[in-house]
Amino acid sequence: METYSEEEIAALMPRAAADANKYTRGRLQLFAGSGTYPGAACLAAVASQRAGAGYTEVFTDPAAVPLLQAYRASVVVRPFDAWHAEDERDLDEAHPRAMVVGSGFDVRDAATAEVLERVLEGAKAPVLVDGGALGALASPAMRELCVRRARAGLVTVATPHGGEAARLARGLDAGEGLDLEALAGALTQAYGMVVALKGPDTYICDGQRGYCMTEGTVALAKAGTGDVLAGAIGALLAQGVSAFEACVLGCTLHARAGVAAAERLGDVSVAAEDVAEALPEVIRAL
Repeated sequence: METYSEEEIAALMPRAAADANKYTRGRLQLFAGSGTYPGAACLAAVASQRAGAGYTEVFTDPAAVPLLQAYRASVVVRPFDAWHAEDERDLDEAHPRAMVVGSGFDVRDAATAEVLERVLEGAKAPVLVDGGALGALASPAMRELCVRRARAGLVTVATPHGGEAARLARGLDAGEGLDLEALAGALTQAYGMVVALKGPDTYICDGQRGYCMTEGTVALAKAGTGDVLAGAIGALLAQGVSAFEACVLGCTLHARAGVAAAERLGDVSVAAEDVAEALPEVIRAL
């Protein structure tokens, strides 16, 4: 298992150059929200801004577009069908970018798997899979897409909780009866992706390195906090942080934001919005 000192954690945080603009600071494209769960897209978008993304663009269910536009004027909002894979360009270190897909997706909606497949097939940037898209990811066809991305040198990240990780592991030769650390490693090997397996302790694995983040709090056991985490890690990926280190830093900031919110409000009263709004103070404390 890797270890990080406080100074090493702080060094992972990207700093903007004096001549930076919104594109050089990182563009994050969020495929998030649904007619049923539009709020998840709001939470992920705000967290991405608080974690430093220079340009946050949300692709969502057409029914959710007006809500997101009203919620956050600084976020660009478009319907799902406004994204086209043929517009994708190769990665450019001077203009880093990343994608998050799945926060607030309705698992009962056939469009969930369709959007995930489009992104995994067409994206040339790092892709983080979260929320409702994790259920769609748990199929041989989607697993093969992830493996193909890995072979092409493209980064895929998944942020499942224990139940979602168990579904992803169904059918794997080495996926049954494992503890969380071993399960994260098995998923990494099978899908060719970096895994941050969320829980009281969060296990992060990229196939060669592992890290256990132990700073969590029960205050984070609330709906929507996973969307905040996805937005934060996505923002770090969009700023050019490597996938493993984006997960280490993003999970640490998320946990500390939960602790900071609980210190003000108490474990009982913290909501996901409070965690997102606490991100600036824990980043500043680094």
